[in-house]
Amino acid sequence: MTDPQYDKFHLKSSVSDAQPILVTAGILLNGEAILICQRHHADRYGLQWEFPGGKVHDGEDLKAALRRELVEELAIEADVGEEVFRLRHRYPDRYVEVVFLAVRSFCGTIENRVFEAVEWAPRRALSSYDFLEADRELVVRIARGEIV
Repeated sequence: MTDPQYDKFHLKSSVSDAQPILVTAGILLNGEAILICQRHHADRYGLQWEFPGGKVHDGEDLKAALRRELVEELAIEADVGEEVFRLRHRYPDRYVEVVFLAVRSFCGTIENRVFEAVEWAPRRALSSYDFLEADRELVVRIARGEIV
């Protein structure tokens, strides 16, 4: 019989050592405004703000993944640009690697399909929003004008 304490430790260890979930996020720019999205109240980390995007499917290119996510979430066809920031963050329930890509232009009208709210926020005001923990360093750097 296996010791339950060992199994619990072993499971936690293997989860924490696992490869991160690869995610793309778009930094959509409109002059000095940045598009931000508030997670739906029923979602994990509900009502916190984030940049639109999502998981990269196996074998999917980063830019293609972000284009797909922006169609699904906001009904826009984006011209996805360069990588502007990358981070790894360990939440209590998951480990993610987020690749942030600039989006300076898109076709279509933004339609909120999944979020509680979507808004164009002035760059300098970004730090006043309650962002997901993983995004906070980037938010400060964007607000200061250091990135994008």
